Amino acid sequence: MSDTDSFIDEVNEEVRRDRFYFMLKRYGWIAVLAVVLLVGGAAWNEYQKAQARDQAEALGDAMFAALEIEDSASRAAALEEIETVSPQSAAVVGFLTASEQAAAGDTAAAIETLNAIAINGDVPAIYREIAQFKAVTLQGTDTPASQRRLALEALAQPGNTLRLLASEQLALIEIEQGNTQAAIDQYQAILLDAEVTTDLQQRALQVIVALGGEPEMGGAALGAQPDVSDATGTDGN
Repeated sequence: MSDTDSFIDEVNEEVRRDRFYFMLKRYGWIAVLAVVLLVGGAAWNEYQKAQARDQAEALGDAMFAALEIEDSASRAAALEEIETVSPQSAAVVGFLTASEQAAAGDTAAAIETLNAIAINGDVPAIYREIAQFKAVTLQGTDTPASQRRLALEALAQPGNTLRLLASEQLALIEIEQGNTQAAIDQYQAILLDAEVTTDLQQRALQVIVALGGEPEMGGAALGAQPDVSDATGTDGN
């Protein structure tokens, strides 16, 4: 390589170096900012995780402490005093509170607690459905059958998670009002539903037999056949 070529290479290298430093001075702050944002974001994320963990632990400790109290009424009162930081945690505490209120004999307070969950649009739909269902079942015959039927029919609509359990409660209302055939028809529909659980199959089959009906054993109800004797008191022969 000639001296001229070597000189040209050195000049080109110097030009590239100068250009690099110029770009670094002009845009280097962007790289620094990006690093700061990445580090800061990671630190903030870890902080939030730590806060959430601490809050969850504090909530769990408060719930366990309340549930260790011997008296149901006192447990319910202690649960009501717990402060929550999210609608979901408030719903969970609300379910526990309602359970203890019902156990203490304060059904009206339990229903009120459950209704508060049922109308809270900030909690997941399944929470609201469970709260509404439990509130209706707690009401019993103290509430007119027409009102209970209206609430249960809404829960029994296709797509609702608790639709089959709501259908079972509707069948019980038919029995309560002396509508035997309507109750049998309701239980028969439950028995043949593709999504029915084994336990609910068994209950539906047994009640149909107890009411004097003849169960229609479809493919969905095959698992319930062995327990027909539980409702009839026979060995199935």
